[in-house]
Amino acid sequence: MSDTKYLGILVGGGPAPGINGVISAATIESVNHGWQVLGIMDGFKHLAQADTAQVMPLTIDDVSRIHFDGGSILRTSRENPTKDKVKIKNVIDSLIKLGIDRLITIGGDDTAYTASVIAKETQNKIRIVHVPKTIDNDLPLPDNKSTFGFHTARHFGVEIVRNIMEDSVTTNRWYFIITMGRKAGHLALGIGKASGATLTIVAEEFGNKSVKIAQIADVLEGAIIKRLSMGKEHGVAILAEGLAEKLSSDDSILFSVGRDEHDNLRLADVDLGKFLKNEVKKRLEAKGIKITIVDKDIGYELRCAPPIPFDCEYTRDLGYGASKFLQTGGSGAMISLQGGKITPIYFPDIMDPATGKTRIRYVEVDTESYEVARSYMIRLEKGDFDDAGQLDKLCQTGKMTKEEFIKKFGWMKMNKK
Repeated sequence: MSDTKYLGILVGGGPAPGINGVISAATIESVNHGWQVLGIMDGFKHLAQADTAQVMPLTIDDVSRIHFDGGSILRTSRENPTKDKVKIKNVIDSLIKLGIDRLITIGGDDTAYTASVIAKETQNKIRIVHVPKTIDNDLPLPDNKSTFGFHTARHFGVEIVRNIMEDSVTTNRWYFIITMGRKAGHLALGIGKASGATLTIVAEEFGNKSVKIAQIADVLEGAIIKRLSMGKEHGVAILAEGLAEKLSSDDSILFSVGRDEHDNLRLADVDLGKFLKNEVKKRLEAKGIKITIVDKDIGYELRCAPPIPFDCEYTRDLGYGASKFLQTGGSGAMISLQGGKITPIYFPDIMDPATGKTRIRYVEVDTESYEVARSYMIRLEKGDFDDAGQLDKLCQTGKMTKEEFIKKFGWMKMNKK
């Protein structure tokens, strides 16, 4: 064991804009407090193999300007040591060997869970604080406070969609855009609402039940028919990648998809946009309707973007707050900013008793905020079926009888509005 005691900083999970801001602020505050700081490379990956060589000392000079930069100077990984007793023991033994008696973890729900396990296993002999990070914005922070990185990801996502919308109008085509968001549709809805996309589909609108991919195709097909009835051949649909998590297990699109270290579906292997593009085109062509549809994924372009000033400021608060929490003897909590005050949320208070893991914050589809988003979408709604004239127009455009149209799309009457 090292005689010198260190504060360790580690990043787990996917990147998010602002990671370097947390590293910078936590390091500066800790060094000013008289602590020495070690950055641990690649999350838990090397520690899980009992490799203690992949660390780097951090000084104020090393970090004083990195808060402007995207990515992570410590890199990151999705290594999950909690699934293997040997690996979690290696992690704890490695931290002790390095002389780390305080640890700041930066990550999403899976990293928060690993941090909570380490805190429990060491009985807080290694004091731990977690800084919530995810562009998915799905951690249960109070007062609907966002996770850092979300606002930057949405900002750059809107810029991309803005250009695609212009291309859509110029070339008379549709775009199906899949955005990141494993469990919750916050990023998809945020991008779709802010950009004014034609429609956004998130998994939460289907409730707790699984979804058939045919239902998602129905929504898209119906939206295209409605736009055509308005004389518009173009449109942009934003789809949350988390829709794949809601699909029925018997949907063929999932048959060859594996799972990652955290037992999550490998969403990058689900070609949701291409599948839906081909399915909707096939349906429309069968009716004699020719539409150009382009599928596109956005997400990797967003998560290592340089943080916007909001996230630069926010991560400075969180990094400073994480260090101050440890300085006061705190441990076993996720740090948050509530009403301008640094506030710890202790791990047991963020765990879902049913899963033993961090609770997920989903899009609430019964709020006025969602109502506003939905009101500006162009998709089949209850009113389209209740208005006889509108229904006739849609049937003519879709080249369907009224009976065929209602049989195909009538389930949407019950969906919203």
